[in-house]
Amino acid sequence: MKLSNMSKIRMYKYAGVALIVLSFTGCKTPALVQRTENTTVPANYENASQDTVNVATLTWKEYFTDPYLDTLIDTALKNNQELNITLQEIEIAKNEIRARKGEYLPFVGLKSGASVEKVGRYTSQGANDANTEIKPGKEFPDPLPDFMVGAYASWEIDIWGKLHNAKKAAISRYLSTVEGKNFMVTNLIAEIANSYYELLALDNQLEIVNQNIEIQSNALEIVKLQKQAARTTELAVRKFEAEVLKTRSLQYDIQQSIVETENRINYLAGRFPQHVERDHTTFGSILPTTVQSGIPSQLLANRPDIKQAEFELAASKLDVKVAKAKFYPSLGITAGIGYQAFNPSYLIKTPQSLLYSLAGDLTAPLINRNAIKAEYYSANSRQLQAVYDYERTILNGYIEVANQLSKIKNLEKSYDLRSQQVDALTESINISNDLFKSARADYMEVLLTQRDALESKFELIETRKQQLTAVVNIYKALGGGWK
Repeated sequence: MKLSNMSKIRMYKYAGVALIVLSFTGCKTPALVQRTENTTVPANYENASQDTVNVATLTWKEYFTDPYLDTLIDTALKNNQELNITLQEIEIAKNEIRARKGEYLPFVGLKSGASVEKVGRYTSQGANDANTEIKPGKEFPDPLPDFMVGAYASWEIDIWGKLHNAKKAAISRYLSTVEGKNFMVTNLIAEIANSYYELLALDNQLEIVNQNIEIQSNALEIVKLQKQAARTTELAVRKFEAEVLKTRSLQYDIQQSIVETENRINYLAGRFPQHVERDHTTFGSILPTTVQSGIPSQLLANRPDIKQAEFELAASKLDVKVAKAKFYPSLGITAGIGYQAFNPSYLIKTPQSLLYSLAGDLTAPLINRNAIKAEYYSANSRQLQAVYDYERTILNGYIEVANQLSKIKNLEKSYDLRSQQVDALTESINISNDLFKSARADYMEVLLTQRDALESKFELIETRKQQLTAVVNIYKALGGGWK
């Protein structure tokens, strides 16, 4: 049937009106409040130079020079289960990129089929088949087989960049997972180093306890001899015995802490409990001479968590564009080509058995767009969350560095003073023993002096451990370890 010129004009007019309506309803999107992230940081750290030399550029093997520690870190980077789980998350994110990339390419498939149909004689189709001949003298078979083989394709034309932006968002999230892995590597290295230094501190504490047990045991023997000479009482003997027993119990407490710290390191290294090789004699001489912090703006490039937050922000901005594009009309094209016949021998006959189709559709939301609006508002809220998270991560990074720099300076001064305290109390042990032998000091003064000396040595070791921990944490805070 042919259309008149007037009918064609009306049809085109109606189609144009439909397109205008679709465009109008699709392009009208809700207005949202946008916020630009603030990446401004101070020019330098407080009481620090503006030298751009930064220890974060050193690899962990260059920063940590203890060979036993290096071996532990290397083992952990290969075997740590949590790190390996994160590596699989990176693969998942990479596959998401492939999926998003495929969405804006045509989907092409092949299909084939066979069926048989028996229709009633007294139906429209049955009557029509009965009165139709395939060729003169040959009727349609009853029941009627149907064989088909062909190809089909569908393609959404990415007019507004919705699919392209979704792919770019997937790429940003992939890069974010990579930075998340780097941040985990930095934390893993720091945790192993801190646990290793804690283990060295416990070894040194145990050595001091053993030395103190020997000193107290000798003092106990002296008190026993003085009691036999009637120069002191049984009370003094019991007090000295109690002090020796207390120190011996402390010995077992430290040994238990050593076992637990070793097993924490073994867990991080992904292995079952075993002895951790180490040299505790290096505990007092492994501090670096200086820690170069660079300038705060370098944190944006060095810290993996800041870069991770930056990629998440980029992805969330693209998500807003994707959600916004859903208000616009979408254009889809579908096509198919193949062969269909009721007899397999007719399938390859062209053009009699050839079939093909081509269709395009333009759709846009017109009524009840609440779901799309909700998704759009949610995408924008997530984008604002990402902005605040990015700013918070930058602020947190700066504060962590500032705290560790201050801690390093204060601990250095504290260690010097505690060293003098230990020297004074160590010397006072000999003085108190001599005075006690000559009856110029009572046993309580001796006991208190020994106790103070032991506590001061413990505090000195604890201060040294805090120094080493601060050196590890400043390296982590500056973004070192993952390169």
